[in-house]
Amino acid sequence: MQRRITAVTALAATAVLALSGCAGGGDAGGGDGAPIKLGSVNTLSGAATFPEASAAAQAVFDRVNADGGINGHMIEYTTVDDKGDPASATAAARQLVGSDEVVALVGGASLIECEINQKYYEQESVLSMPGIGVDTGCFNSPNIAPTNVGPFNDMTLTLLNGSENLGLDNICVLLEIAGSTKPSYLAGVEKWTEITGDEPLLVDDSLPYGGSDYTPYIVKAKNAGCKAIAVNGIEPDAIGQVKAAQAQGWDDVTFLFLTSVYSENFASALDWTGKGVHVPAEFYPFTEDNEINADWKSLMEENDIALTSFSQGGYLAATNLVTVLSGMDGDITRETVSEALHSMEPIESPMVAFPYQFDEIAAQEFTPGGWPVVLESGTRAWKKSSDDWLIPAS
Repeated sequence: MQRRITAVTALAATAVLALSGCAGGGDAGGGDGAPIKLGSVNTLSGAATFPEASAAAQAVFDRVNADGGINGHMIEYTTVDDKGDPASATAAARQLVGSDEVVALVGGASLIECEINQKYYEQESVLSMPGIGVDTGCFNSPNIAPTNVGPFNDMTLTLLNGSENLGLDNICVLLEIAGSTKPSYLAGVEKWTEITGDEPLLVDDSLPYGGSDYTPYIVKAKNAGCKAIAVNGIEPDAIGQVKAAQAQGWDDVTFLFLTSVYSENFASALDWTGKGVHVPAEFYPFTEDNEINADWKSLMEENDIALTSFSQGGYLAATNLVTVLSGMDGDITRETVSEALHSMEPIESPMVAFPYQFDEIAAQEFTPGGWPVVLESGTRAWKKSSDDWLIPAS
């Protein structure tokens, strides 16, 4: 099969926060200055945590409130920790949707909650805009539309970055599986095979979350003749995997990781990265100091929130929803917010490779893209390894 990768530039202005007086006429939140209630379910404790997304969303809403709210109505934003536990995720959603009566869910990031709660959200006719979609349920429900491409599309992009941009062969895939995510990750690998005609030299789906020693898995991959390993590990696990390879003297290995490791903390933790750690960032590289990231970066720094792809996702989800809310006339209720999201015009931003339109994202009717970045040995700093977005040819 012919190999084709198309790079495109997202041409748009950053979505502008809507402040006091920007909304159309009519009352919001039920009138009489009633608050607009929003919430999110997040994994804030447990083996894998995602605190930056909801923190970034909170920062956006706090800024809107400080400037007078949306047509004078303050935003009340409630975040609930599901602890990575199904029972807690179930309870969290019912607290927000049933007891707190939020009009929408926005800006969260959870290891499991989409899959646990997607049917409940459909039953209650409430829409969810996660800052970072993680589990399978975030990408197969008409009521859920994350701002990110997701780990399964990310896996395809990671492999494409390795085989097409870097010209690597003998790529092996090592997977950490949470819940029922295995079929989706394997589908991401299969999509890469469909595009390129390549197949992984090895697939090992037995890597544990929070493993204390990844040496056996690294030794297995090295002995199998892998030139590169594509791994979906979260940040601390990926650090352990790189250090295990270093301990084995595997100097010619290339690491192909997902966006989950793209952080300053990860870079500062590793002086050695073999032939490099390569990632297709789901959002415009946050390590680039320019006008594309300027508003997000300054807001995160003001609120002492880590500069990561997770905080980019939470920021974008909140900003997109504020833009939609500001364009609404009349009361802001769960029903009217859902109508507005279903009928919204696409919102473009140079921070992401594709426009955000709720129904299109929920139906996965968009082309994902990532911006390749690399962490080279001895640098402790990420840099762009491409001048544009990496997008699979249709």
